[in-house]
Amino acid sequence: MKKEERMAKEILENVGGQENLISQAYCMTRVRMKLKDFTKADISKLKAIDGVMGVVEDETLQVVVGPGTVNKVSAEITKITGLKAGEVNENPDGPYTEKALEKKSEIKKKNNTPVKNVLRKIGNIFIPLIPGLVASGILNGIANFAKNAGADPKDIWMQLLLFIGGGIFTYMGILVGWNTAKEFGGTPVLGAIAGIFIINPALADMVVFGQHLIAGRGGLIGVMFAAWLMVIIEKVVRKFIPNSIDIIFTSTITVLVVGILTVFVVQPVAGILSDGITNGINAILNVGGVVAGAILAGFFLPLVMVGLHQGLTPIHMEMINKLGYTPLLPILAMAGAGQVGAAIAIFVKTKNKRLRNIIKGGLPVGFLGIGEPLLYGVTLPLGRPFITACLGGAVGGAFQAVMHTASAGIGVSGLSLIPLIVQNKYLQYFIGLVITYIAGFIFTYFFGFKDEMAKNI
Repeated sequence: MKKEERMAKEILENVGGQENLISQAYCMTRVRMKLKDFTKADISKLKAIDGVMGVVEDETLQVVVGPGTVNKVSAEITKITGLKAGEVNENPDGPYTEKALEKKSEIKKKNNTPVKNVLRKIGNIFIPLIPGLVASGILNGIANFAKNAGADPKDIWMQLLLFIGGGIFTYMGILVGWNTAKEFGGTPVLGAIAGIFIINPALADMVVFGQHLIAGRGGLIGVMFAAWLMVIIEKVVRKFIPNSIDIIFTSTITVLVVGILTVFVVQPVAGILSDGITNGINAILNVGGVVAGAILAGFFLPLVMVGLHQGLTPIHMEMINKLGYTPLLPILAMAGAGQVGAAIAIFVKTKNKRLRNIIKGGLPVGFLGIGEPLLYGVTLPLGRPFITACLGGAVGGAFQAVMHTASAGIGVSGLSLIPLIVQNKYLQYFIGLVITYIAGFIFTYFFGFKDEMAKNI
């Protein structure tokens, strides 16, 4: 039996069987499952499965299995259950026992804070886009790296790279609109139309309140708001439209109303909000400098820990839309580098063979910016090394803030981010990575780890 097949079977057994599964999806490192009855999930047994690095209890149960493995495990779950990634069980509801309802309510209450809810929703919108963002970002990075090295931008191979790599960033509003409507329970294609409203070049020919409109103003914030309005208006209109003519009039009225609201309300308001976010973050980094960089990088791992870090994606994208780059990403990337340094220190000190094997498996992808294997398999279970990894990340974040490094794309981190660094500051970014590795190592080696901590791993 293949490793991924075994893992899929054991995961299903310990979440209450395939009949307890409402839906399953995956991101870069986690299989994400919605369950009918959370009381049937045995979290301790899930964590004990060979190959599972951690479990995050949320409204969606997240089982961390690592990059490369995650899509194969998800595919095996599909083979067993017939439920494709992103597909919903035809009979997702009940019957719920009283205990199941209590458990569901308890988990919802524990995670039901306004900030968590917003970040979770945003994360769910952007997580399906990650493979495309990574691929496009790397291709763009290679092209820009080559251009800075002296390649002719008019060469056909350069044009092809920029053409292929730039597509998702040009039309991302459509994909975000689709996912937003889907996330809030609306018709996805209407959400995609909301995205088209925001990025449509025809806006430039329109004059409202004496001002020419600007295609793309408001960015992805505007897209999400317009797509959310699509869902709300669609549901309201549907209440008053007879079933026999629903397909004709509900969508027509919804699109018309939201189209008008987008031009007169959504774009102007989202534009002001977008400008405020971009200018505010720039001001924080310019004024705060070292302190701001240290705080941002030092506190980023807790966001990753609970799976809410994808909620920052629209902020990165707004900065790229406005400035052509995001100064936030290189700073936040240092959080993962701090973990790499911490893991190396533990590897040097420990005699625990299981822990050393986990680190050997997690370090290669850790260097490439995928930190969950080390987070859930090493630093978080040990406790104190998680804190020293954060401290190492803070040192690197401070350095990147001082160097004013920035990235032209998102979706990657660690060494993989180097080609995306703008203004030829590749060396500064790399030096920051090395400093962070060293800081994470020193903090953990001297203050964060004793070998007796590894007994429970």
